[in-house]
Amino acid sequence: MKTIHPFTRIASPSGGIVGGFLLLLLLLTGCRKDLCYNHDEHAFSVKTLVQADWEREWERTYRIDWPDRWQEEWSRTYEEFRPDQGGGIRSLVYAEEGGVSQGNLPAEGGRLAMPEGTHTLLFYNNDTEYIVFDDMTSLPSATATTRTRTRAGFAELHAGERTITPPDMLYGAFVREFTAEKTLENVELPIEMRPLSYSYLIRYRFASGQQYVAQARGALAGVAERVYMRDGHTDGTTATLLFDCKVDELGCTALLQSFGAPDYSYTDGYTADATTHSYTLSLEVQLLNGKLLTYTFDVSRLMQAQPRGGVIQVTDIVVSDEDGLEGSGGFEVDVDDWGDQIDIPLPLE
Repeated sequence: MKTIHPFTRIASPSGGIVGGFLLLLLLLTGCRKDLCYNHDEHAFSVKTLVQADWEREWERTYRIDWPDRWQEEWSRTYEEFRPDQGGGIRSLVYAEEGGVSQGNLPAEGGRLAMPEGTHTLLFYNNDTEYIVFDDMTSLPSATATTRTRTRAGFAELHAGERTITPPDMLYGAFVREFTAEKTLENVELPIEMRPLSYSYLIRYRFASGQQYVAQARGALAGVAERVYMRDGHTDGTTATLLFDCKVDELGCTALLQSFGAPDYSYTDGYTADATTHSYTLSLEVQLLNGKLLTYTFDVSRLMQAQPRGGVIQVTDIVVSDEDGLEGSGGFEVDVDDWGDQIDIPLPLE
């Protein structure tokens, strides 16, 4: 029986000649990079590669330069208050002719899907829990706020203010105009994810009677209720933040996230007279005998000097022996009375 070599030209029954070696060559070599224009990574298409850098600041200097004087004031290090970067990035692409599309990227960035043309881009971290975004289809009015939080028996500090839970750490980046063109190579787009929420280290210090304190919680009234995603400014709408405290050997402490002072801009500072806004800090303690005590403090000057995070400390708090040693009797507080209620909006679609 005659053996046929695989590259031999074979006459078909119909008389046509089949190039067997060409067929086999295609099967073996596959598709070369410069010929595979049907593969997206090699095709002539929009290839925008986002490269994200995270600015992990927890406060910004206005009148008090905390990094410069920190070691003189506190035993904890300044660096330990820096927030972690976000776990991922949500991208919004606003087309010039209208419409918005969204996607998700890893924390370090990645390929941003978008059509050819001129767009406006917005980015923020996608791992928040309490943030509520509003009107995101319209850049001028796109804002972030947080959930309503109520507390049984809470005495209103500022009339008419919504009581809210502290926001998560929120970062954002904005690109006013980006023209996407079809290319064969990646086009790098560096962005800086800057803080849109900041931290306040709240410290309550007792002159006497701290040994009677079992639990503590606080509230800060007069802070910004929302932040604008495009440029990080706040308007004049205010809210009251409700938060829990840690009781330790030094007193009561809380690390509180906030959108900062109202009527404040990244670029211009205060956009209205800072003294038109007042701030009230409260402390509510439950004593070991079940009795509740409430203290309030005017912290307007401290907040006005620190519109984007910082340190708020109040001192000389007194729990009298009379209050601390009083029989628990009718002062026992039910756990449900001590806990807060958080309103969680349900998605409509």
